[in-house]
Amino acid sequence: MDRGATRTAGRALAAMTALLVLVQPAAAHVRYVSDDDGGPTGLALLADVLADPLNAALLGGGAVTTLAVALAYLRFRPARTDLAVLRETLLGYRDLVPWMLRLALGLPLVGAGFAGYYFSPEVAWSMRVFQVALGFFLLFGLATRAVAGVGLLAYLVALPFAPDLLLAFEYVPGFIAIVLVGSGRPSADHMLKQVAGTPGTIYGRFDPVYGLADWFDGVVEPYKRYAPTVVRAGLGIAFAYLGIVEKLLAPGTGLAVVEKYNLTAVVPVDPGLWVIGAGLTELALGVALLLGVFTRGGAAVAFVMFTLTLFGLPDDPVLAHVTLYGMVSMLFITGSGPLAVDNWLRETSRDARTSEGEAAVADD
Repeated sequence: MDRGATRTAGRALAAMTALLVLVQPAAAHVRYVSDDDGGPTGLALLADVLADPLNAALLGGGAVTTLAVALAYLRFRPARTDLAVLRETLLGYRDLVPWMLRLALGLPLVGAGFAGYYFSPEVAWSMRVFQVALGFFLLFGLATRAVAGVGLLAYLVALPFAPDLLLAFEYVPGFIAIVLVGSGRPSADHMLKQVAGTPGTIYGRFDPVYGLADWFDGVVEPYKRYAPTVVRAGLGIAFAYLGIVEKLLAPGTGLAVVEKYNLTAVVPVDPGLWVIGAGLTELALGVALLLGVFTRGGAAVAFVMFTLTLFGLPDDPVLAHVTLYGMVSMLFITGSGPLAVDNWLRETSRDARTSEGEAAVADD
């Protein structure tokens, strides 16, 4: 591998990451920190931003740089050994994924119940006992799959009456993933199952659900491997929705956030470029996750995005992002899962290396 090309690709990747990171404090759920829905339409703002040659050059340059870095990485595969070791290490964390998902949904559900909103801070329905109960059952890992199913049903039933719940769409893939992977361990379900399944135990004689739970485990087992696919696709839809609806189509709220937090002092560019850049970044990240392209890299970028948002927007409701934190962390561990472009790229790269090795042996 050409070391010069590898260094060039690495520098380009670092530059792209820095560019993405700089625009992220204007990203995420801007409606959680601003109620301003006025301002220009998305097309009007986009036309105004592109009318400035500097803005057009920055947007175009960002797109070209991103594409060039992706192609350079696929061609030269820098740090191949490092990434292989990282993937192997992350495989050892897979048994923690169910626990991670339960924490990621359970904690914000408890917080939402006590704060008086329903899944999303934009939906001011007080369902305190219901949401706190859901959250604690998930945290304890008790009747986990059933509770996740109830939570999913509660979200979907309420959605037609409160469309703003789409701002918390990440709960949908989160609940489905928990139904697929179960409670894992540590969990009350795991402890009770061990006791109930051991011959001679008193509890095992009276346990009312062990047989049913064991049967359902067998039904779901073939589909567990699709949990990363569900989370990846769900997050991709959520990011694309936020980028298009909250920023590109209705940029007034995003412009208000830029003004409220004086973000142009952080990076001195046009406020419209802030909003359009954040919207396009979220849209691109959403599409990449949906397709399963560079999934672990996208998850890492999203994690940095959420972290900077918490520091850049000090009154942003932290609990509203805990679910997103947990789900992108899961994807960083599991990778893209089935039905992803990443798998095709990996197979293509493996076939290419095999062909090169065979050619080298033939030359010898």
